[in-house]
Amino acid sequence: MFTVTENKEIAKSVFFQKIQAPRIARKRKAGQFLVIRKGEMGERIPLTIVDSDPAEGTVTIIYQVVGKSTAELAKVMPGETVLDVVGPLGLPTHIESFGTVVGIGGGIGTAPLLPIATAIKNGGNRLLSIVGARTKDLLILEEEMKAISDTLIVTTDDGSYAKKGFVTTALQELIDAGEKIDLCIAIGPVPMMRAVAEVTRPTQIKTVVSLNPIMVDATGMCGACRVTVGGTTKFVCVDGPEFDGHEVDFKELTLRNRAYLKEEKVAMERFEHKDGKCAGGKAKAGAPAKETVTTSGGQ
Repeated sequence: MFTVTENKEIAKSVFFQKIQAPRIARKRKAGQFLVIRKGEMGERIPLTIVDSDPAEGTVTIIYQVVGKSTAELAKVMPGETVLDVVGPLGLPTHIESFGTVVGIGGGIGTAPLLPIATAIKNGGNRLLSIVGARTKDLLILEEEMKAISDTLIVTTDDGSYAKKGFVTTALQELIDAGEKIDLCIAIGPVPMMRAVAEVTRPTQIKTVVSLNPIMVDATGMCGACRVTVGGTTKFVCVDGPEFDGHEVDFKELTLRNRAYLKEEKVAMERFEHKDGKCAGGKAKAGAPAKETVTTSGGQ
């Protein structure tokens, strides 16, 4: 059992949670993730380790409620426990002196970007950050990203805050302005990462994306998280989660991520109905049914 020490909503349906996991806190590196299971019958949820405090013995995760499992996790109060926390998993981010690095976080993808961007900056690089969300209510970690960035650009799709438009538009403006970019790291929804890779492809800017496919055991045994990169099958849990964005088969990844949409929708509807009854009222229409999480990434 692992004790939750903090759990709070930091944006619309986005939660910041600290968990007592001393061994993981001591060993984790930027880019790695953990797998959490709330109870005996719970789903195994892969989530990026956003931060850790070895002295305190805690790890921090940030996740968005998008399905039954994350909805259940959001209800765990400080002092309560979850059954399993396994990690650190995946390969750490490769850090060296690249030069100028552009870090791009879309929506909940800013959470896994933060520890990577921090390590990039601490590695002596110039860091230009672009973070975006659909609306102001969904924007997260702006101040934290600002604190580590040489330049921070914030966008919202609807223009409700900061610069109106997409993160790809801001990236294209940097390229058009003649900014010499040595590396681009993009984390967020699959369409966003694919779009970033297409923006950087003409100028061949090295682009790394952090993938968040369906995952089960997270040890390379089940094969559920397989993706095609450069024509070769890779397992995200052990070969990633970071890959060359110009080599990822995003079409295949999208199709695989949609494999259980029907089952996910049914599970969420049942949870909302049960939760509404327990609360003594009608269940409200909640978050989208798809359980997409950041392993890297998701969610």
